[in-house]
Amino acid sequence: MTDRYAVIGHPISHSKSPLIHKMFAEQTGQDISYEAIEAPLDGFAATIERLRAEGYKGCNVTVPFKFEAYRLVSSQQRARIEAELAKAVNTLSFLDDSQIFGDNTDGIGLVQDIQQNLKVVLSGKRVLLMGAGGAAYGVALPLLNAEAKLVVANRTEDKAFELASRFNADRITGCGYEALSGQQFDVVINATSSGLSDELPPLPPGIFAPGALAYDMMYGRETPFMRFAREQGAAQVADGLGMLVEQAAEAFYIWCGVRPDTVPVLAALRG
Repeated sequence: MTDRYAVIGHPISHSKSPLIHKMFAEQTGQDISYEAIEAPLDGFAATIERLRAEGYKGCNVTVPFKFEAYRLVSSQQRARIEAELAKAVNTLSFLDDSQIFGDNTDGIGLVQDIQQNLKVVLSGKRVLLMGAGGAAYGVALPLLNAEAKLVVANRTEDKAFELASRFNADRITGCGYEALSGQQFDVVINATSSGLSDELPPLPPGIFAPGALAYDMMYGRETPFMRFAREQGAAQVADGLGMLVEQAAEAFYIWCGVRPDTVPVLAALRG
């Protein structure tokens, strides 16, 4: 019997997740289906209940529902520490005892893409994480686990302070963008939605250290941040397609118990 999965967001028509999971299933011989479902902004919980009633085994969750997904999971089944600290979930598993298990695979996907695909070791590196929303919360702990020295910058600096304090580590601090003047970073990660409106976060010039990686979590086109990074001499500039594939592979492993090979999938998507 085919196990049914989905990705839920608003909007969702642009999602590559169904294609990615189709390739994973073909590669590993798993009998699953996977579709994109757009939930109303006020109808996420009802959509989840419908999927559970229809026999789905789980789903991925994307913008803007990751915080709401965390609130849905059963308190005694709240997933790995990544989801608990971030208070954001991107992978739900519907268990046989009617419990919902929540996970956050975004940070694992990001770290895997940076270290394995882009060949940038994070240990000891100065990493700037821009943004203090769900995307940033979801990746902070895996970056810290990779032993990066993390600075979180946000237009509203109090939100950056709040994110940094959530993780209670001496290798993470928060600040506003103006405090970045005169600093340089080995890795600069854009976890904001600025690319959607063709805006550039207010980064000062000279932010990229020699050999730096500029990484935008958005994918599919060159963002103003990516153009800025090229102009400022970043050694590598990458979009978030690799992160998308790697976080999907982790979700696939959670559901199916099989870890797919991401290299051919990413190559196929890049065309």
